Amino acid sequence: MDKNFLQTMENRRTHYLLNSECGIEEGQIIDMIDRVMLTTPSAFNGQTTRIALLMGRHHYRLWEIVKHTLSELLSPEATAKTNEKIDRSFLAGCGTVLFFEDMEIVELQKREFPTYAEAMATYSEQTSAMHQFAIWCLLEDMGFGASLQHYNPLIDSRVAEEWALPSSWRLRAQMPFGNPLSTPAPREQHIPIAERRLIFTK
Repeated sequence: MDKNFLQTMENRRTHYLLNSECGIEEGQIIDMIDRVMLTTPSAFNGQTTRIALLMGRHHYRLWEIVKHTLSELLSPEATAKTNEKIDRSFLAGCGTVLFFEDMEIVELQKREFPTYAEAMATYSEQTSAMHQFAIWCLLEDMGFGASLQHYNPLIDSRVAEEWALPSSWRLRAQMPFGNPLSTPAPREQHIPIAERRLIFTK
């Protein structure tokens, strides 16, 4: 990882075309995730984020669950189109990171800090988002392409059952990653930066 963090953020993009070639050892990916979890801040140090790394057959099983779930909701034509996208974009990669929030801890925080009880769910989402962004950036830095997907809550119960997850874990996002096969188009900034920030100095 020879880029600085700002460069890594600038290089982070959404990659939809992947293959399963993985030039990084699984242990390096696990170590990166562990370090993110140990260093990413959380409100009141609640450490509410939970992560499941799916590799190999577990990765493929997740996307089969997604396809099966969607097939029960979509027309045959829409199912075929969706399956094609999943097969080339998500399932084609080498792994998926699942992001959860432990709602048991969130509820505990509500009781421990009643003044902020109404905001705890928001703080939990912010904590999850920071983990998502950090891991996305570091996957980019490792040479992977990734994207952030949200098939929750449609797949929640099947995912929890498949991997025997604690009932308090609430699925928040899925991040498939793999070897990128294309270069994303240049970023489009629809709103000028001057309209998106205020600066107060002297």
